[in-house]
Amino acid sequence: MSSRSKGPPKHQNRTAWKANAGVKKKDKELGGKLHPYPEVTGVCPRCKAQIEWRRKYGKYKPLMEPTKCNQCSRRAVRQAYHALCSGCSQERKVCAKCCQPSEIIIGDNADKEREEQQTLDQALRNLREREKRTLLRAYTDFQFV
Repeated sequence: MSSRSKGPPKHQNRTAWKANAGVKKKDKELGGKLHPYPEVTGVCPRCKAQIEWRRKYGKYKPLMEPTKCNQCSRRAVRQAYHALCSGCSQERKVCAKCCQPSEIIIGDNADKEREEQQTLDQALRNLREREKRTLLRAYTDFQFV
């Protein structure tokens, strides 16, 4: 048995614990003000809560490059902690993280991706080559998070 007697704690913490409290993030760094984490999509509410917990407590590790899909074996998984690409998860109607059938799937990737691609194409039409490459580089860095 424990030697401590039952009852309230001996003391109350004055401030709540914060992840990376002493570390300042740069604005342009991933997770900063100008480059926030992308929205979690294609997962069930339970998995979304798990990923949000990781972000909140400093355990989240973003992807640096796409990973393999467990279904189609293509390098198409662009979000961290996902096992299936957006196409396979929508086709099978399962969560992209836990691969369990779920009626509620958060986010609709297909329509959003098409809209983003169209806006990117429109933006690239009237730019100089140097500006095009800068924009594409920023877009691909943001996409693999």
